[in-house]
Amino acid sequence: MGPKSERVYRTIREWISTGKFLPGSKLPSERTLSEELDIGRTALRQVLAKLVNERVIEVHGRSSYRLPDRSVNIQAPTDLEPWQIHGERTLYDNRWVKLSLVDVEPPGVERFEHHVVRLHHVAIAAVLDDQDRVLMLWRYRFVPESFGWELPGGIVDEGEEPAEAALREVEEETGWRPDSLEHVVTYQPMVGMVDSPHEIFVGRGAQHIGNPTDIEESGHVAWVPLADIPGLMERGELMGSGTLVALLNVLASRTTVPPPTTSA
Repeated sequence: MGPKSERVYRTIREWISTGKFLPGSKLPSERTLSEELDIGRTALRQVLAKLVNERVIEVHGRSSYRLPDRSVNIQAPTDLEPWQIHGERTLYDNRWVKLSLVDVEPPGVERFEHHVVRLHHVAIAAVLDDQDRVLMLWRYRFVPESFGWELPGGIVDEGEEPAEAALREVEEETGWRPDSLEHVVTYQPMVGMVDSPHEIFVGRGAQHIGNPTDIEESGHVAWVPLADIPGLMERGELMGSGTLVALLNVLASRTTVPPPTTSA
């Protein structure tokens, strides 16, 4: 941005930080901002696009901008009791999976034994390039007996940090080394019966270092346009909850700035 755009950028940020515009409030129209700040509409849109990308403001409609409303606070109930756990016995255990019966007692309910499957800690990565494409694998999974697209990822080894595992898995399965990865969410895919924490990472940029080294886990490697993801999802060609959670996070965080309109 040029000097005038930088001035306008700092001015709008100052307005927001000093409370001139409150959370959830709508910014003045582009025409009003353009006149008040003495800047052309095209340059103003560049400033607004930067503020959107920084999540300082949000786009609403074709050319309307608002401040995020971060004042909403959902209070968790404080009068609910957790289940009591009286013990656990193992039915089956090996290096991949552990099946247990847990003696539980929900509040107001007679105690009973509940099956719990304990699996490994998993890290999954969505790596994007500068063309808004995501690094994916086309693979066959014998359990559902189908092919589909997946993000690279795998088990976090003992003593390994999840971020290190995500970087390692991307490199081993695709032959690409991410420039960096950022943790975005941890979730449980089947929280009612399966214990398997999934760590989701997102990054932009990667360097090709060679062929995949994990032949068993590798498949057809491709950079898939993000614009194609909704269609793949609709056709059921995205496999695994980690892939879906990561890509939904990426799509939700993308903000499309409206194209310039021709003023009268």
